[in-house]
Amino acid sequence: MAGSSKKAIYAALVGNSLIAVTKFTAATFTGSSAMFSEGVHSLVDTGNQILLLYGLKRAETPPSSEFPFGHGKEVYFWCFVVAMLIFGIGASVSLYQGWQHLFHAEPLHNLSINYIVLGFAVLFESGALWVAMREFNAQKGHYGFLEAVRMSKDPSIFVVVFEDTAALLGLLVALAGLVAYQITGNLIFDALASIIIGLILAGTALWLAYESKSLLIGEAASPLLRTQIRDCVVTDPRITHVNEVATMHMGPQQIIVNLSVDFVDGVDSSVVKQAVTDATRRIKALDPAISRVFIEVERNSDHLVNEQHQPTDRAGS
Repeated sequence: MAGSSKKAIYAALVGNSLIAVTKFTAATFTGSSAMFSEGVHSLVDTGNQILLLYGLKRAETPPSSEFPFGHGKEVYFWCFVVAMLIFGIGASVSLYQGWQHLFHAEPLHNLSINYIVLGFAVLFESGALWVAMREFNAQKGHYGFLEAVRMSKDPSIFVVVFEDTAALLGLLVALAGLVAYQITGNLIFDALASIIIGLILAGTALWLAYESKSLLIGEAASPLLRTQIRDCVVTDPRITHVNEVATMHMGPQQIIVNLSVDFVDGVDSSVVKQAVTDATRRIKALDPAISRVFIEVERNSDHLVNEQHQPTDRAGS
């Protein structure tokens, strides 16, 4: 999974680095606000790829006494930072540039340079998006796109998909603005293109922030896996009832499982110990991502009483 994530990120990193240089060069020679906004967009995306790679590297840090569950959530944190950078730098600079050129626009020059740069940029971004979508489709299974994004526990893939999609849309908007300017001679189209690019970036950033926030707080494992965990435990004749199955992703490939179970009355401690050992082994065999299993012995009646005193329902159960 991590290898697939890095493959898509490296493809986007190489593409965005090359595109950023060419866009800024074109903006310098032509004075296009939309092209400058696109340059900022690609520059921010390049920085974002570096942060995503750093997050994936940090997530591999082994557990310690200070961080007993490891650093898997670093991926989620840096994805959230990426969303903030897209919004704080990419969107704000594009909106500012567009707003300034609405009132202080200067004629554009050497438009052919812009067209050449945009053409190559569309080609590079399409290639990077193709790689990212191929990796995303390999992960999403039978889910639709939006549902797969919501269910995904590896944001590094859909972050790249979102970024590359926003980049491609931005390029098309910049191209449309240049064509409209060349046809009408009205500089407002170049400024409006920059503003629209800013709005695209802002929307992308807010969506990424929303998805990353949920993972950062702590999402449960998939409903299917939670059902499988319950089923493989409830069939044990030594266990009369599974009170609760609580799970949480500590990273894309790290799941913690906490169970509350009720044992048959009268069993001694050695039977309970063996049952816990057997249940732990069966649960870990369900998915290699399950790294830790905690089993709490609790009477079902006591659990129900405790549940009544909970202020809210627990989403992980």
